[in-house]
Amino acid sequence: MMPAHRARALDGNRIRDQILAELATEIAQLKAAGIVPGLAAVLVGENPASQIYVRSKVKACESLGLYSEKIEWPAETTTAQLLALVQQLNQRNDIDGILIQLPLPPQVDSKRVLEAVDPAKDVDGFHPVNVGRLVSGQPGLVPCTPAGILEILRREGIPIADARAVVVGRSDIVGKPVAMLLLHQHATVTICHSRTRDLAGVAREGDILVAAMGRPAFITAEFIKPGATVIDVGINRLSSPEEVRRVFHDPAEALRQLETRGSVLVGDVQPEEVRQCAGAYTPVPGGVGPLTIAMLMVNTVRAAGRRMKPEGLPRE
Repeated sequence: MMPAHRARALDGNRIRDQILAELATEIAQLKAAGIVPGLAAVLVGENPASQIYVRSKVKACESLGLYSEKIEWPAETTTAQLLALVQQLNQRNDIDGILIQLPLPPQVDSKRVLEAVDPAKDVDGFHPVNVGRLVSGQPGLVPCTPAGILEILRREGIPIADARAVVVGRSDIVGKPVAMLLLHQHATVTICHSRTRDLAGVAREGDILVAAMGRPAFITAEFIKPGATVIDVGINRLSSPEEVRRVFHDPAEALRQLETRGSVLVGDVQPEEVRQCAGAYTPVPGGVGPLTIAMLMVNTVRAAGRRMKPEGLPRE
């Protein structure tokens, strides 16, 4: 009997550790020049997921010896108050990166707040100036999750040049920027979305398939070209036995996890089917997620380096 095919899992934790070890050298050089890179994380309201994300970002700064500042404001905060805060952070010389944790409460004009951030401190890469630099292939701060995806592909030896890449999802945060990064690496890129005709058929053309639509286990075997590299960006939390049974073909292990932890994490790709048909894939958790925070650290350190005086002396 032929053994069942098992795709290669791409270990995001290992790649994150590589990147952070390399970053330590840059941090040491900046500190020798009198600069401690600093990140300000702004959290508005009490979204539990946002609190976890911000906590992990601050913890990552501490482990690298970076300065970090968590600014927590109540859910009633107005757009005007946030704009004033961003203006203050733009002017502070000890802050190299400004992170506005999304989503913001509904009364806040998120777009205005994000556009108020100094592009040189926009470590999320969301500012139109950085978006324009990305599109035109100029140096700038690149969104963290897309940058992390490129690091996974590069460090795992997945060929990008000449590959067919299909991105399912057209968000400004992941879908569009990762498509641009792949295009700059000479992939032929197709962006799909909910209105794409024969979505599974188009997805199946991809040597590299990026799933980033925020729908649990939406990408099944019929979407995956045999042997393709599948990058699963989704982080979806299942909190009921019914959801778990709907997603997993063999739900026993996931149901045990639900009972002990209260929820089960699943990506946008059906986890059992991707292991059977892909050549390589990113698991959830432990795939793309760790790279997002690693690239935030990279962006913060690079932003600090770019704000040094041209002759390499410390900022005043």
